Amino acid sequence: MKFCIEDAAVADLEALAGLLHELFTQETEFSPDRDKQLRALAMFIDEPSLGRLFVARDLALGRIIGMASLQFEISTALGGRAARVEDVVVTASQRGRGIGKQLLQHLIAFARDDGLLRLSLLTDHDNLTAQGLYARFGFIRSPMIPMRLVLDTGSAKPRNPLPLDTCHYPHLFEKCVGIGCKRQGAMLT
Repeated sequence: MKFCIEDAAVADLEALAGLLHELFTQETEFSPDRDKQLRALAMFIDEPSLGRLFVARDLALGRIIGMASLQFEISTALGGRAARVEDVVVTASQRGRGIGKQLLQHLIAFARDDGLLRLSLLTDHDNLTAQGLYARFGFIRSPMIPMRLVLDTGSAKPRNPLPLDTCHYPHLFEKCVGIGCKRQGAMLT
């Protein structure tokens, strides 16, 4: 099958929301919400200074078979622009054909051409296939710990996949400082 990677267009948004539904159905932290996903996807097209959204399109059928995005940010540590890789997903029927690899190659080439200094990403801790793909492109585990504060969840309650009565990062603290930790204290090692 031949496919191309190109910028997403408004006409692609419904198909992209479908891909995000596939992705968020298999992730532990997020749930699909078509309206939210459509709103966010449209922001890439309406405000390109926020990031770039790319699609993998089957050339024979013209349908979207994958997507990936870059969300721009500023790195004070590196003194310039950086980006987060987000939503690298290939439709289930097309996985294992190198489409995800090509999407990632495209993102990296775009980032280099655009003068970005770093790419970061998050992946589920148990998604070893994705972790292997990212590692083959030179991504390494960061000693940084991802943390979130969801400010507007609408009617959905945020899911915390980790129990709060256990310190999950004791190697970072002389004493545990998590909500519900049995040992309290704020001394960093």
